[in-house]
Amino acid sequence: MKNGFYNNLEKELEMLKQSGIYKELRYLQSPLSSKVSLENLGEVIVLCSNNYLGLADNPQVVEAGINALKKYGAGAASVRFICGTYDIHRELEDKVAKFLGKESALTYTSCWAANTAVIPALLKAGDAVISDELNHASIIDGCRLLGRDVKRLIYKHAEMNSLEEKLKEAGEAGTKLIVTDGVFSMEGDVAPLKDIVELAGKYGALVMVDDSHATGVIGKTGRGTEEYHDIMGKVDIITGTFGKALGGAGGGFITGRKSIIDICIQRSRPHLFSNSLPPVLAAIAIAALEYLESNPGIVESLREKTRYFRDKLKKAGLNPLEGDSAIIPIIIGDTAKAIKVAGDMLKKGVYAIGFGYPVVPEGTARIRIQVSDALSYPDIDYSINIIKESIEKHI
Repeated sequence: MKNGFYNNLEKELEMLKQSGIYKELRYLQSPLSSKVSLENLGEVIVLCSNNYLGLADNPQVVEAGINALKKYGAGAASVRFICGTYDIHRELEDKVAKFLGKESALTYTSCWAANTAVIPALLKAGDAVISDELNHASIIDGCRLLGRDVKRLIYKHAEMNSLEEKLKEAGEAGTKLIVTDGVFSMEGDVAPLKDIVELAGKYGALVMVDDSHATGVIGKTGRGTEEYHDIMGKVDIITGTFGKALGGAGGGFITGRKSIIDICIQRSRPHLFSNSLPPVLAAIAIAALEYLESNPGIVESLREKTRYFRDKLKKAGLNPLEGDSAIIPIIIGDTAKAIKVAGDMLKKGVYAIGFGYPVVPEGTARIRIQVSDALSYPDIDYSINIIKESIEKHI
């Protein structure tokens, strides 16, 4: 029985290799910036990181982490409600709440943990959750953790008629929670949040937004999807990460009214049963937020580079998906071809990833470009030439 299990695993892995969709890990050997040293490949331009503001190797951010490591050590080896809560957690949570204009905030070890924490903590029998069909996997898993007596409804991506249908279908549910990504990670588009908030008001629903790819990236000062749509304060719950634009190290958060945060402290399983965010990561996140607040021009700089990248791709005859975020997907179609294109680009010194099924729907495999403010304009020009050459070679 055991041998049969392992034999079947080996066959499955071999099939992935033969089909050209087997994923291999690449090992970085230097700090992440516009370029990085990859094992056996040398220096390459990075187009696949969430390091949108280029803060992952920022001296101020790195120094804050070093100082916190010296002050607090590696961690408390405990969950928050036992002895895992440091004063630096409160400092970070207060800063996040103030930055996003909310009453309170709570940190987790990742936004994945935050999303799988808050949804089951808030909803109970007789309630309903209504989720965009292209929401992040962590939101999907958060919904799956709900009890059988909670309605789970899915609306068509960013379609308000579909959302309204689902709100009607939810009927007299006790609490109705609409959940959406702020920026959709594989599409690069921004949720129609103003319309979502209006429908929520009409049907008495709460709104939750995962702004992981939006905080620090969109909105005039990087305050995310609410600011982008000029509706600051209208969203009930915002979740996000410090592992992307805000330092790139790790950690996630929930922010909203104090009562929501308090109930997550009492009920959410990732809070009750998982170690607290390491103080070094909290310090890095604080420094990243402080740098962003002191240097708001980096948000506009990122926006300009993203606009330049997108325009140049179009002039090169490529057709990226439209969007206002720093994510620029180029549809290839076939998964194996997308992976071959990415592999060819990497050999020429440009690091991007080919995404296919099941990460994206069958037949919509793509090269996903993520723009960082760390990139120079010559980096962008060189990358566009390589992207064009590699796509023409394999398509």
